[in-house]
Amino acid sequence: MAILVNLDEMLHQRRMTLTELAERIDITLANLSILKTGKARAIRFSTLSAICGVLDCQPGDILRFSRDEGAGERE
Repeated sequence: MAILVNLDEMLHQRRMTLTELAERIDITLANLSILKTGKARAIRFSTLSAICGVLDCQPGDILRFSRDEGAGERE
């Protein structure tokens, strides 16, 4: 089982770069990249809230659950 991160999709829809998002939520580009690639082991609610605030979305638009651990970022 895995939590998949669909941050790329939301960034594309909002026509925003990862760098711009990092600057707007005051997080390092490296840490945001780790989240985007699905390599993060955890995310703080405050970070998730900031991302959702900037991207005008819900947490479920960015994160989703998959029963298949080997699914990677996308199925």
